[in-house]
Amino acid sequence: MICRHLRIQTPSSCESRASEENLEWLRQRGAIYLVGTPRSQLKKHQAALLDQTHWKQVRPGVEVRCVEGSQGSERFIVCRSVDRGAKERAMLERQCNRLRTELGQLDKALGEHPAADLEAVGRKVGRWLGKYPAAAAVLAVETKKDNQGRVCGLELKERTERMQWARLAHGAYLLRTNHPADDPEAFWRWYIQLSQAEAAFRTGKSDLHLRPVFHQKTQRVEAHILVSFLSLALWRTLEQWMRARGLGDCARQLLLELDQLRSMDVVLPTRPAGEIRLRVVARPEKALAQLLAHLGLDLPQTPKILENVVPKTAS
Repeated sequence: MICRHLRIQTPSSCESRASEENLEWLRQRGAIYLVGTPRSQLKKHQAALLDQTHWKQVRPGVEVRCVEGSQGSERFIVCRSVDRGAKERAMLERQCNRLRTELGQLDKALGEHPAADLEAVGRKVGRWLGKYPAAAAVLAVETKKDNQGRVCGLELKERTERMQWARLAHGAYLLRTNHPADDPEAFWRWYIQLSQAEAAFRTGKSDLHLRPVFHQKTQRVEAHILVSFLSLALWRTLEQWMRARGLGDCARQLLLELDQLRSMDVVLPTRPAGEIRLRVVARPEKALAQLLAHLGLDLPQTPKILENVVPKTAS
């Protein structure tokens, strides 16, 4: 288990997930913790989700509220997000539609050619249920048999209770803490700091490719840390720049779009100077040109003369 310690008046241990054994270990140490909980525990707080009072808005579209736990020193923070709920509803609807389509085709095939091998039909149904697990949790599949005991079709039913709970839980998640404070907004913001720290680690490893390097000298270790910090600072600056321009904060997607830009060096041989090297930037596509205009970036319209170019040497 990895504990991330914060040097301010916040929980001394914040984690995205923690087992009961880990929580007991933290209690024995006298640690103050704030952890995320498995989604299965959210159903225990169904009444809090149904109750429309005592919610506190922490930012547009996000609300939180505190719920006392079974242990006197522990409490839960129920959070719900409108955007996250819309995303989860769309994902569930997409899975249900795809599962209905695939099983509908199988039902049609069984109606035309009934199958005597029940296990083979079960494997086919199970394969589609495994591919769409969210839909499989709220939909039930039953087989229809003819007079000869062969499977001649499928019947798809909606599990009403599970579907109602899925719709209620969309966009909701649960935090758990033994901190003495009672401000759910503060708990939520502390937990968001954890997600931002984890995102920084992912950015450093995936986008910036700053994976651990085992240096032998102190100066090289410090230089590696400095380069990693500067790279992350530039990445965060790019995200803030995008946010200020109304483009969200996904710097990764922006770099993928800008990767379509192309430039070319034109070398003109001349007698007195040897050669002149001109760099020309290709005209971008319409969508990319609109993106650059939104960012306030102007591409050079005329070729640029490059000087002091180091020639490439064959390895």
